[in-house]
Amino acid sequence: MEHVPALDEPLKKSLGPATAKVMAEALDLHTVGDLLHHYPRRYAERGELTTLSDLPLDEHVTVVAQVADARVHTFNGAKGRGQRLEVTITDGYGRLQLVFFGKGVHKPHHDLAPGTRAMFSGKVSLFNRRLQLAHPAYELLRGDGDVAVDAWAGALIPIYPATTKLESWKIAKAVDAVLPSAADAVDPLPEALREGRGLAELPDALRLVHRPRTKADVAAARERLKWDEAFVLQVALARRRHADTQLPAVPRRPAADGLLTAFDARLPFTLTDGQLKVSREIFDDLATDHPMHRLLQGEVGSGKTMVALRAMLAVVDAGGQAAMLAPTEVLAQQHHRSVTEMMGELAEGGMLGGAERATKVVLLTGSMGAAARRQALLDLVTGEAGIVIGTHALIEDKVKFHDLGLVVVDEQHRFGVEQRDALRGKGKQPPHLLVMTATPIPRTVAMTVFGDLETSVLDQLPAGRSPIASHVVPAADKPHFLARAWERVREEVEGGHQAYVVCPRIGDEEDQKKAAERKPSAEDEAEKRPPLAVLDVAEKLGAGPLAGLRIAVLHGRMHPDDKDDVMRRFAAGELDVLVATTVIEVGVNVPNATAMVIMDADRFGVSQLHQLRGRVGRGSAPGLCLLVTEMPEASPARQRLGAVAATLDGFELSRIDLEQRREGDVLGQAQSGVRSSLRVLAVIEDEEVISAAREEATALVLADPELDAHPGLRTALDALLSEEREEYLEKG
Repeated sequence: MEHVPALDEPLKKSLGPATAKVMAEALDLHTVGDLLHHYPRRYAERGELTTLSDLPLDEHVTVVAQVADARVHTFNGAKGRGQRLEVTITDGYGRLQLVFFGKGVHKPHHDLAPGTRAMFSGKVSLFNRRLQLAHPAYELLRGDGDVAVDAWAGALIPIYPATTKLESWKIAKAVDAVLPSAADAVDPLPEALREGRGLAELPDALRLVHRPRTKADVAAARERLKWDEAFVLQVALARRRHADTQLPAVPRRPAADGLLTAFDARLPFTLTDGQLKVSREIFDDLATDHPMHRLLQGEVGSGKTMVALRAMLAVVDAGGQAAMLAPTEVLAQQHHRSVTEMMGELAEGGMLGGAERATKVVLLTGSMGAAARRQALLDLVTGEAGIVIGTHALIEDKVKFHDLGLVVVDEQHRFGVEQRDALRGKGKQPPHLLVMTATPIPRTVAMTVFGDLETSVLDQLPAGRSPIASHVVPAADKPHFLARAWERVREEVEGGHQAYVVCPRIGDEEDQKKAAERKPSAEDEAEKRPPLAVLDVAEKLGAGPLAGLRIAVLHGRMHPDDKDDVMRRFAAGELDVLVATTVIEVGVNVPNATAMVIMDADRFGVSQLHQLRGRVGRGSAPGLCLLVTEMPEASPARQRLGAVAATLDGFELSRIDLEQRREGDVLGQAQSGVRSSLRVLAVIEDEEVISAAREEATALVLADPELDAHPGLRTALDALLSEEREEYLEKG
């Protein structure tokens, strides 16, 4: 029989089938290695108690605390007399209520006398505006003989990410059972690297992270495990980059006196230094014989579309075709409109009045009529159309290109990797790829997530852009501030400008049906109301503070023709106020719109608020963005809004956003459906580790692309890149 490495042993062999089943279902842990890499979230000390005052609602927590009080209450239930045990525990700072009902009252009543210390584990809920744990599991820390005092004395108590079915201390006992196997862990770090950086060996790091005696043990273990995560990920990306340099692509150099030159000559403004610099980087990439992979990130309104259009024209000049993929129909139509306007007669190839060097620019979306769609497909396959702008419709099998040379993906985070890959597969040879995003990504995150893309940054706004003033409007504390906000909207309209009002919800029947099906969360309990909806707000504004103004609504469930009609009327100045969902978040460009009011702004993420705000101040008049919230001043949500109001620097905001979110979001897990491989590495805090790991990984892959001399690293890479993840990076 084949020998199974100790860390690949199924957990049911060491822990028994029942525990192994719960571990697999609740925590996605299947092997000894999985469990050894399920690290403690934090450590409690016997002399130190958790702060009970800031426990997160709706999360499963483990706390170490002392019983202050325990009382049994008798009440008349449906079946006669019932009992409820209420236990108050304290950590010296805050208090927390525990409740036990019915038959489950007797044992805890016996165990939890005042003065008893224990670990308690359960889900935090809200009852009568107070935090509580209902029927928590608990483990006594002394006095009952269940847990030897010596086992806890002096040691740090590991608190594991746990679930209702599996408390932290049960996970700790399971770890104890498999910890001896850590001795067989294969070390992925090359010895020279490990010794050069003074890092612990892997078996030691695993032992110390689970059973540290001191805080220094924890620090040494985590430092070593961070390196594993950063280095293995960077090796995967370095190999990806190396493989890309081996792929063939058709070099695309713009003609000396072609379409691009003619386009530049008709521009009514000069390009910024930033746009010229980034364009040069792109043109250098396009001229090579392996595919460009570039991430173009820039502030909202920094002129990314202009840079992308010049790259597309360069490819058309060189005899190829370019495709731009947009996330929504509204945005695809908007891009198509602005590209044809910027190009003028240069976009009228083959038409009467078209310029001599002109090409055809076609739009392809799912809702187009059959005849228009047939014509667009014909123009692509014959090469008549040099540029196509579209939505997911571009990816369908029946879309064929004459010679696809460049794919531009707008707002990368909205496309699954599979979709990008499907479009790239339509070239005779791999086309060049330019990915654009207006969500500024801190450099480390870009290195971790898009490590196989070279990055260009546009951080200079074009001339003529106006500053945007942002303010938080505390509607609950100061209702007159909200009244003033609507007056400001009126003033902007009276001055000849237009305004957006953004709401988190649509408010149609579909919406109400979903709300009825949804169980109210503790946050809703606290809020006591669903988020504000477009249809309700539009109606109230029309009948109240904005009566007499021309108001229209825009949301994702409208018919595409109706959406396009509303956008066209707003752009033409036939409407004063547009009440919309976040469909306007990306790419909508109406220079005359100067004011934006975001209702329930606390319901949006930092990057999303920054994106939305970028829709105003796009002309010569200054912009105004009002963030309306009912959250109390001390809440994290208000601090987040304060940060958005305080700076227009998207890179600064994206750092704040990331520090508040989990790393899993960053790694594009939503796209790949794979859980995050980062357990101890925090991309913002560990900038230096990621940077150093990237350098080490690049050098190692250059010297040994197949990793022949590094079997341990190969094994770690195979574990990281399960087939799904391998595909995910392949397609990135």
